[in-house]
Amino acid sequence: MAKRHVPTAIVQYVRERAAVQGTPPSAAEITQHVGVSRPTVNRYLSKLVQAGRLVREGSGPATGYSPAPTAEQESTSRRQIGAPAATGAGLQLSAAAQAVRAELSRPLGARAPVSYRRNVVDDYVPNESVLLPSPLADRLFREGRTQGRLPAGTYARKVLEQLLIDLSWHSSRLEGNRISLLDTRELFARGRSAANDPDATMLLNHKEAIEFLVDAVPEEGRSVPVVRNLHSVLMQGLIDDPTALGAIRRKIVNIEDSVYVPSQVPSLLEEMLTQIVEKARLVRNPLEAAFFLWVNIAYLQPFEDGNKRTSRLSANIPLLLNNCAPLSFLDVDVGDYAFAMLGVYERQDMTMAGELFAWTYQRSISKYRTVQEAMGAPDPVRAAYREQLREAVQRVVAGDSLVAAVDALGLPEVDRAKFAAVAGEELRHLELFNCARYRLPIARVERWIEAGRPGI
Repeated sequence: MAKRHVPTAIVQYVRERAAVQGTPPSAAEITQHVGVSRPTVNRYLSKLVQAGRLVREGSGPATGYSPAPTAEQESTSRRQIGAPAATGAGLQLSAAAQAVRAELSRPLGARAPVSYRRNVVDDYVPNESVLLPSPLADRLFREGRTQGRLPAGTYARKVLEQLLIDLSWHSSRLEGNRISLLDTRELFARGRSAANDPDATMLLNHKEAIEFLVDAVPEEGRSVPVVRNLHSVLMQGLIDDPTALGAIRRKIVNIEDSVYVPSQVPSLLEEMLTQIVEKARLVRNPLEAAFFLWVNIAYLQPFEDGNKRTSRLSANIPLLLNNCAPLSFLDVDVGDYAFAMLGVYERQDMTMAGELFAWTYQRSISKYRTVQEAMGAPDPVRAAYREQLREAVQRVVAGDSLVAAVDALGLPEVDRAKFAAVAGEELRHLELFNCARYRLPIARVERWIEAGRPGI
């Protein structure tokens, strides 16, 4: 069976099972029917659930798949009963955004096909052009930033444990992930999935990618390698071809339930990704830069898969560099997100995307301000000696005593006692689920913990 026919074959088989037997088939049964590898079937099932064409039922070995109406059928049904297009709880759209959403709710056949328009990026002049209204971007920056001059990434590291849960879960949920928030916490505490579950893999990849962001961005800044590495970490184990991780795609991609046709020219994709990142680097307001990265990476579709999740994490790069509250896409409705992206894809209209971005970022500001207040003021020793703290933890896990590790760093005598106390605290709280921030392999940390945390 040609690869391009797999999604259609899966949907047809699920519908046939529902009509004939009335029972949802499992992923194993679907794999046997369509005749391709299980990872390929899992990947397409995740996409079909995300697109609203299938519904996942049950969990674990009992998981099955049932047919669901497409987004177009749901829109038609709403119009037939005279109901307005629904929005997520709390998000109030302007009249302009509602008009865009109404246009995008028309059947696919009534919407003209469109291709990628490079002028969206070409015509953008950093600090002269704006995608977010300037007063809004300025207000969000004032409200979201940490006061005082602190090293880049201080805010994100301060709220990291909460950020790992929030951004991983909310971003994965927008991809159709069905693991609950409580189960996500338990998954992260274990540090690994008990089975080859693509939903668990997606969440763990998000966690690792966020840890990479917090670690790499203060050193590397806004760069194409950072974005491409983000994609590589996010999609490991979820793409059949490992050479596609972080690579500019050379395959055709199609957007479900949309008339948008992304560019299929690898050289253009690479050129535009470079231009997007370079222009974002020049934008002074980090909120404008974050929004610019989010919408333009998703619009370009530079990778074989995982473009939207890469764009969501990339939006955090300028926020992290400027010690602003991170963006976790808290409480974003899947339908609202889909229509916001359709506005960008099909009309190059940022209205609904901008309103959704501002709404959810305001929620992030409130959430992480509360988290910071609960944790107290930033520790100046942690901020001043971030790299040395990482090295000390690495040395102790490798076999040094804490005293020897601190001595090897050559710190000023006035700070050594405070630094040793902070390093000891970090080591006592080092676990499998947070060791990536120290660039430590999980297996090595596991052996060290099982040995009784020697060296402290």
